[in-house]
Amino acid sequence: MIRKVAALALLGLSLVFGYFYYAQYFRWRGCFNDLGRCYEADSGVVYLEQSGDAWLLLAALAFGASLYHTWRLKKPNR
Repeated sequence: MIRKVAALALLGLSLVFGYFYYAQYFRWRGCFNDLGRCYEADSGVVYLEQSGDAWLLLAALAFGASLYHTWRLKKPNR
């Protein structure tokens, strides 16, 4: 039961991190200058290019952990 909850929670976290990757990096990927910054004038926000790496890494790790817990559910208990 705990493994099911953990797998679902990690899957939810990977979706949240994936959304942050999209919102903080992917939408602005053509806007970054040589310093890795993108200034969005409408809201006055500066987006940093390295934030894309961080959010993508967190999403991949959470998704991988979710897959691991799901795989462990199918193995028989000893």
